Amino acid sequence: MNNKLLEILVCPICKGKLVFNEEKTELICKFDRLAFPIKDEIPVMLEDEARKLSLEEVEQC
Repeated sequence: MNNKLLEILVCPICKGKLVFNEEKTELICKFDRLAFPIKDEIPVMLEDEARKLSLEEVEQC
């Protein structure tokens, strides 16, 4: 994931900072507990496409 892109991308819901999970190729919003997928090196920043995270998953980020 390009670091410059990661710096400017924000959660589409709360506008908060995202954390890159390299292992699962996702962008994580800890506040909303959502994981946005990255497909073909393109972040899919749609709430409907995001995976809901458990509290344990958020704490591991």
